[in-house]
Amino acid sequence: MDYLKRATHRRATVIFALRNMIVVLLFVSLLCLPFNSSTKKNDRPIIGVLAQEVYSPEPNKTSYIAASYVKYLESAGARVVPIMINKTLEEYKTLFNSINGILYPGGSASITSSGYQRAAKIFYDLAIEANDRGDYFPVWGTCLGYEQLTYLTSGKNLLSRTNTLDVSLPLDFTNETQDSRMFKVFPAELMTDLASEPLTANSHKWSVSLLTHNTNEELKKFYKVLSTNMDGNIEFVSTVEAYDYPIYGTQWHPEKNAFEWTRSYVSHSPSAVKTTFYMATFFVNEARKNFHSFESAEGESEALIYNYNPVYTGQQSVFEQKYFF
Repeated sequence: MDYLKRATHRRATVIFALRNMIVVLLFVSLLCLPFNSSTKKNDRPIIGVLAQEVYSPEPNKTSYIAASYVKYLESAGARVVPIMINKTLEEYKTLFNSINGILYPGGSASITSSGYQRAAKIFYDLAIEANDRGDYFPVWGTCLGYEQLTYLTSGKNLLSRTNTLDVSLPLDFTNETQDSRMFKVFPAELMTDLASEPLTANSHKWSVSLLTHNTNEELKKFYKVLSTNMDGNIEFVSTVEAYDYPIYGTQWHPEKNAFEWTRSYVSHSPSAVKTTFYMATFFVNEARKNFHSFESAEGESEALIYNYNPVYTGQQSVFEQKYFF
């Protein structure tokens, strides 16, 4: 009988211990739920692309977006909404809360006084506020878009004239590249090609010199310089990412390698085209971390770029196609 009592007692002890272990494991798993939910991704990202003024406006053609930016984002699994210029603040706020990121494209608009600049500032300010409260919202600037970002961050036009119109260059990577978010998943072979071959298309007359960047307190504290380039005399900043925000900029054009064909200086080599898609994939994946959405499926459908038709402009423009608004 003593043996049976001891066996029964041991069995009860084991069962009690197992129950306690199950309770502890359940409690720990519940504690981990917030962390697991933060890894959720938005597999239907929608990115806004900012329009800009047409140099010689016509009826129904007062602003435009180059189609290569749309194709660039779509190639990585995003849909695009055009951000029209000269809308109200409330319209922009509603749109901000509906999209998952924004791209400021290259072009020739004024970065100090234009419809492009006004809209860019509103979305930049909204993005800073959102990110500060934990609402992840990425911003990208290409060429003019990067120049616009430097103006918005510093409050000053810090551009210097450079001899960088219509030339492709290899990137001079800085030590900051090693732990950058942007280049973290790039294959080593592609990074080698970017550093040694003229793969990045430059089409700008103005740049931010490295000296200016390093001596301007706002820019230096806000942006990590990932690459620079030389125009022969001036070392200028060519790739940046913000330290504390998902804000990125390139003075060069990652979208051109795969989608623009009117200029001979643009490289279409396999490595150049891979660069297009790796950069696009990076930014679209950043947008996947945002969960803004349109209030209705109808509103989303009406906002998408699919409601507009691109026009072939390659015979008279640096862009093969444009959307006009």
